[in-house]
Amino acid sequence: MTEMVFDRVESLLKQHGITFQVTRHEPVYTSEEAARVRGTPLASGAKALIVKGEAGFVMFVVPADRKLDSHAVRRAKCWKKMRFATREEVLELTSLAPGSIPPFGSLFGLPTLCDRRLGENEVINFNAGDHAISVSMQYASYLQIEEPELGIFAVESAP
Repeated sequence: MTEMVFDRVESLLKQHGITFQVTRHEPVYTSEEAARVRGTPLASGAKALIVKGEAGFVMFVVPADRKLDSHAVRRAKCWKKMRFATREEVLELTSLAPGSIPPFGSLFGLPTLCDRRLGENEVINFNAGDHAISVSMQYASYLQIEEPELGIFAVESAP
């Protein structure tokens, strides 16, 4: 099933004429491990998080050196409650394990909300349906394809 998601990402990018690079590497399970094997800055990682808000499930995409700020999200979306999707819900919604989800909610029928500070990186990097496959592409191309709702949804992670 994971190869299917990678195929869908690759097809989406090719369909839009986007230049991208695919890297196959040892499996990685944290943003820090991913940045290390890719040889890229941690902040360029596009971390996809599935959250259940008052209107259902959504995907947040934040720079990998940050964490989702639930207070900022609830304020921005006027939600009283929100929570991260469980591992089982993530699997049901995406067919993937957390940490391997590409930042395209549209592939899974989910609205995508992106922290605008990801745009401080000309190039973004993300796992593409597998812990051992990464894609690198221009942030501007990502915006063009996914058209996410932009906002300030993350805070710096504590060291």
